[in-house]
Amino acid sequence: MQPQRYRKKPVVIEAVHLDVHNVNPDEVARWCGGEVKPHPDKDYIGGPLTVHITTLEGTMVAEPGDYIIKGTRGEFYPCKPGPFADTFEAV
Repeated sequence: MQPQRYRKKPVVIEAVHLDVHNVNPDEVARWCGGEVKPHPDKDYIGGPLTVHITTLEGTMVAEPGDYIIKGTRGEFYPCKPGPFADTFEAV
């Protein structure tokens, strides 16, 4: 067996940075069909709210600082800042 090498196709996606100082979580939730809920840790320094998103894998939670991505097929999912920066750049 010889593994094959593959390169990720260049695709353009839409995303919103859930930065509670610069975006309204309610607007973000409307955009992705999610629901705003209080952060379970009331003293969380990133912000007091989370956005719960229904995905094909079940409900996922976007915390303050995460990105919410709209995929190429219209699906939404959260992504942590590190992997987002490793994968995407602004166009």
